[in-house]
Amino acid sequence: MNEIVLTVFLLTLLFILLGSGIWVAFSLTMVGLVGMFLFTEAPVGEVMATTIWGASNSWALAALPLFIWMGEILFRSRLSGDMFIGLAPWMKNLPGRLLHVNIFGCGIFAAVSGSSAATAATIGKLSIPELSRRGYPEKLIIGTLAGSATLGLLIPPSIILIVYGVATEQSIARLFIAGVLPGLVLVSLFVGFVIVWSIFYKDAIPAESETLPFREKLYRSRRLIPVLLLIAGVIGSIYSGIASPTDAAAVGVILALLLSWSMGTLNRKSFIDGLMGATRTSCMIAFILAGAAFLTVAMGFTGIPKLLALWIGSLGLSHYGLLAALTVFFVILGCFLDGISVVVLTTSVIMPLIEQAGIDPLWFGIYIVIVVEMSQITPPVGFNLFVLQVLTGRNILNIAKAALPFFLLMFVALALIVLFPSIVTYLPNQM
Repeated sequence: MNEIVLTVFLLTLLFILLGSGIWVAFSLTMVGLVGMFLFTEAPVGEVMATTIWGASNSWALAALPLFIWMGEILFRSRLSGDMFIGLAPWMKNLPGRLLHVNIFGCGIFAAVSGSSAATAATIGKLSIPELSRRGYPEKLIIGTLAGSATLGLLIPPSIILIVYGVATEQSIARLFIAGVLPGLVLVSLFVGFVIVWSIFYKDAIPAESETLPFREKLYRSRRLIPVLLLIAGVIGSIYSGIASPTDAAAVGVILALLLSWSMGTLNRKSFIDGLMGATRTSCMIAFILAGAAFLTVAMGFTGIPKLLALWIGSLGLSHYGLLAALTVFFVILGCFLDGISVVVLTTSVIMPLIEQAGIDPLWFGIYIVIVVEMSQITPPVGFNLFVLQVLTGRNILNIAKAALPFFLLMFVALALIVLFPSIVTYLPNQM
């Protein structure tokens, strides 16, 4: 009974702190301090110092700022314009035509940015005005962008997969490879939906008068070559075992700088802006990770994770029942917190349950990322919705409504990896 009261007290304190606008990292640290001071006799100062140092002193974590910097460099290049020009000629014969540029463009940019918000902003800045000018339905323009931009969380190199790998001591290289097939499944579901919708509503999709010969299509696609080589270099070096994720991230930064220079977009201002943007984002994430690590240790001293594991175990939930309960929990939590905060906040409590249930932590990493992807397009704190609201000037509820079909398609993808776990585990097991 005392443990239940303690759990409710600490959770209430956490939500009060988060609701008051205090930084997530501070909130996590303060809850850990209160829990240890009031309910344990452990040396709080020593535990806090060693835990935060241990969480920060991680070689795997070094990949994080490098991949973020790579994305920031490319965000400031003309990459989205080149991708639109390179992809558009090949999409015109598909039902839905240029709407597929949103999906494939987001998929490609996701593979070099690792961020869903950056993907939505970069692709949206070009595609929204262009597709609107051509007469494509606004609802599908917004929906395809909102859904496809979430691929930045899943398709490697994913920032959130690095965070999960560090927090749970999983191999980041294997997590990256595990995200490839689920990412392709999501792209296929999005493309399939647009094709089916376009077949039923043919008149809503404007006709394309321009017909290009095959040679011209190939010529325009030359703009895709640099970014595809960048993706192949980063992901291929990890998959082949030539480089670790950190080494590959360093190579990716160098290639991104060369790519930006070749495009004529690399100058003193863009270089400093990209570096400062990466520094701010990296510090925020590292700070949250340090606070979460301390909270994890503090919760271990209080015995709460063990208590919750025993309590959920006593409910007699099946494997699928546990995953269904966790899905609802993560989607609700994601309505109020960003994805990285959700992952670092819950792993200390959730992982003992996952291990007790015999669920593969590698598989669970992809599962939780897909659920967090879903929360990126759910109000009130769906970050992709905020980005699209700024780009379109539309009400956030209208944007959420446009994104609803893609939210449901993510549920389908989630069901597929639950029913067929090899979608996640096949490629990592080949390494």
